[in-house]
Amino acid sequence: MTISLIAFAILLVMVFARIPIAFAMAIVGGVGFALLRGWGPAGAMVGNAVFETGLNYSLSVVPLFIFMGNVLAGSGIAQGLFSAADRVFGRMRGGLAMATVLSCGGFSAVCGSSLATAATMSKVTMPSMRRFGYADSLATGAIAAGGTLGILIPPSVVLIIFGLLTEADIGKLFLAGIIPGIVGIVGYLLAVMVAVRLNPEQAPPVREVHPMTRRDAVSVAAVLGLFAFIMTGIYGGLFTPIEAAGMGAAAALAIAFATGGLARAALWRAFLDSATASAMIFAIIIGAEIFSNFVTFAGLPDSLSTMVENLGLSPWAVLLAIVLIYIVLGCFLESLSMILLTVPVFYPLVSELDFGLAILQDREAVLIWFAIIVVVVTEISLITPPIGMNVFVLRSVLPDVPLRTIFRGVYVFWMADIVRLALIIGLPVLSLYLVT
Repeated sequence: MTISLIAFAILLVMVFARIPIAFAMAIVGGVGFALLRGWGPAGAMVGNAVFETGLNYSLSVVPLFIFMGNVLAGSGIAQGLFSAADRVFGRMRGGLAMATVLSCGGFSAVCGSSLATAATMSKVTMPSMRRFGYADSLATGAIAAGGTLGILIPPSVVLIIFGLLTEADIGKLFLAGIIPGIVGIVGYLLAVMVAVRLNPEQAPPVREVHPMTRRDAVSVAAVLGLFAFIMTGIYGGLFTPIEAAGMGAAAALAIAFATGGLARAALWRAFLDSATASAMIFAIIIGAEIFSNFVTFAGLPDSLSTMVENLGLSPWAVLLAIVLIYIVLGCFLESLSMILLTVPVFYPLVSELDFGLAILQDREAVLIWFAIIVVVVTEISLITPPIGMNVFVLRSVLPDVPLRTIFRGVYVFWMADIVRLALIIGLPVLSLYLVT
């Protein structure tokens, strides 16, 4: 266990030194494995990790779901979603911020990526909120927090990767994410209400709202239809969750061409952005696989289980400790890296715990519940300083907004996420109701 902890410390130092996390994990894992087994076995292990990850059929969902979201973003559907949500909440103080949250949730349902959701919706919603006099803190806070919904509301790339890591049923993970995702949207809407009640100057007075246009209705129908198509296909037995990615990408292309909003340049940009994001994700997965092989061989999972048994901690205390570790790690690591790095270590431990609840009696239920907890904690990390990947995405898209302004804006949404996390931990039925 000591060797593994030293490796984690070296990894964090490399991350602080701004070495890309994928290369940092690969270097530490490869060198550590070589010191334990020799350079020959280490080279074979690294080669197998690269080869098997690149040829893993299940991982084909990653570029396909990312492409699906990029196609919809380029076709103008994100703008239509925001406009439709504005018709619903525009008559309330802070209505545009609420519309931003709702449209982020809708776009997340067909995007699967938090960073893509935040980047896309910042271009769509920020100009409108500035035009009507919203404070930059509330506006950027709503975008950054709303973007985090992308990794929970299905289809979610992170839930897919969690399922591949743990061999959990991806279809059930998708079902488990629906209610917590809806709870997240409601919590963010309430957070906006609280923010404008505490400081009315953050949002302008109520304004006149025009009726919904045909374009708005088409955008809403397209998103709802695509979400229903994917989920019905999976649970109706028409295609597997892996095949759903290809079907969803094809359906998104058909919708984009049918609505006439996808120009040739936008289609090329969708291909290019999808390839870039997929390459980054695959590099991180390969690095995490190498590092995971090292810490597993070093005996970290077994050592953690033994330590928990010796300390005599209750299952709930162990779970709370894991959640706190995730919150701390989230301050320094981006979400995908954190999940790939920690899930192989923690899930064998959690799956063996008895929480004393009837709904958590079998190992699969515990694993699905734990997956939703991990994803929600990861959502929190996306807006937690000093890293907060969604915050840095907004900073790159909106260079005139200081980081401190964005972090000040996400505070109220961060508190709403903490409440949601407590509900999901205390009420496992929120995650497992649709599954059971």
